[in-house]
Amino acid sequence: MKPFTSVIAVAAPIDMTNVDTDKIVPARFLRKARGADYGKYLFHDLRYRADGSDNPDFILNQAPYRNAQILVAGDNFGCGSSRESAVWVLMDYGIRSVIAPSFGDIHYGNALQNGLLPVRLADEICKKLRRELHDQPGAQIAVDLEEQTVTGPDSARYRFEIDPGNREKLLKGLDDVALVLQRLPEIEAFEKRYHAEAPWLA
Repeated sequence: MKPFTSVIAVAAPIDMTNVDTDKIVPARFLRKARGADYGKYLFHDLRYRADGSDNPDFILNQAPYRNAQILVAGDNFGCGSSRESAVWVLMDYGIRSVIAPSFGDIHYGNALQNGLLPVRLADEICKKLRRELHDQPGAQIAVDLEEQTVTGPDSARYRFEIDPGNREKLLKGLDDVALVLQRLPEIEAFEKRYHAEAPWLA
């Protein structure tokens, strides 16, 4: 997966709590093959009207926010089902980080496994960031994983916590499988030695 070190980008405020994975990518699109245009399904039923035209009221359809790479959302982002495609569709749209007070547990884990950084900040901080983004459409936020900081449009900095192991994997671009494969020579040496000591197991 693509490593995450830091990103400075336009951020979009998502003024909703309990954004479930079916809002992020509706279930009827789960059988669609992931391809170059997979990001078009992100928030599909919020972004588009019944006739397929853009919904101008949805934040990502408004010009200053169309190229956002960071979302600032409300509490419990990514709740609901365990669909990994909810992370894929965010990433394929171009989102690299989502900032929220809390996340659905499975969605949080799926994000880490795919190189999308979920950042937990206090609810009052997230509300402040969203107000700033509404007041300054197109404003940028900086998310720095190495320093574990978020810098808002007003240059205020906020520290976030992340498990050290997850931080290391994101910085190096390693999912769990790739992390294990780094130790493949040692694993193979152990297996060879173990089978030599206990040949009846082979």
